[in-house]
Amino acid sequence: MPIIVNLDVMLARRKMPLGVLAEKVGITIANLSILKTGKARAVRFSTLDAICEALDCQPGDILEFRKSENLKNQTEAAQV
Repeated sequence: MPIIVNLDVMLARRKMPLGVLAEKVGITIANLSILKTGKARAVRFSTLDAICEALDCQPGDILEFRKSENLKNQTEAAQV
């Protein structure tokens, strides 16, 4: 999946355990863990807003787009 979740990076930068973030955001540790590992299929804007508020960061600090290798290879092949 080309969307990378850098929640673990932001937690480390803020020296905040996952449990503390879960308490501040108001969601379970299990759901935050699913998001942190990149297994989540969606995230609500209200949840993203609460995470950004708790970590004092921007959404772009948590979510990152990377082209997948297949898409990159198809694009390069089309240009040749």
